[in-house]
Amino acid sequence: MTVLQHSPDVPLGLLASSLGGGVRVVRLDRGEPVPALDAVGAGLVVLGGPMTAYDDEVAPWLPATRDLLAAAARGGVPTLAICLGAQLLAVAGGGAVQVAAPPGREAGVIEVHWRDAARTDPVLGAVVAELPGPAHAVSMHADAVCDLPSDAVWLGWSHTYPYQAFRLGSALGIQFHPEAGKSIALGWAREHDDVDSAAVDAQMNAHAAELARLVITLGGAFAAQVDAYAAR
Repeated sequence: MTVLQHSPDVPLGLLASSLGGGVRVVRLDRGEPVPALDAVGAGLVVLGGPMTAYDDEVAPWLPATRDLLAAAARGGVPTLAICLGAQLLAVAGGGAVQVAAPPGREAGVIEVHWRDAARTDPVLGAVVAELPGPAHAVSMHADAVCDLPSDAVWLGWSHTYPYQAFRLGSALGIQFHPEAGKSIALGWAREHDDVDSAAVDAQMNAHAAELARLVITLGGAFAAQVDAYAAR
């Protein structure tokens, strides 16, 4: 399995324990190249980052990342795309992202509401069974998917932004951050003047048990999908 990391402050985090061994982290921010599809292995994870989905000059690896996401989704490779990763997936599939979307930054612990299609999703089905919703999840983004690809399946929404989860082929895009534990989430909060880090701290404490169930369930379901693909 391959993980693409765009920024030092947005690591695999809590998902690392769920995904187990055999995970190769590619540090795109350090100049490591985006791998070809046949070098990814049985699964692909694309993490978040501070750049926009269109920041090709700031992050020159983004075009290759979008191409890889499109190829993985079409090619049946189990893929999990988180936050920026989900936005890149949407753009790669023909959708669109709005930079600095008018509702403003969605930060802290939010409620994710599941649509009916999520119940039968290969990964989110397990999450819906464990956390029927609304499920609490960590969020930190100001850009947002504004148009899904025409062949995407819409899976989840929040009160601020509609496209919290969607599937494109074998790729699951999620705008929220299951991988973010308290230290990571608070680190992000302190980087933004428009975020109340004390409020985020209180939210993380209040929903700690549910946040742990989310990452364990989602990570386990995705790992099972990867294992099944590897054993095919």
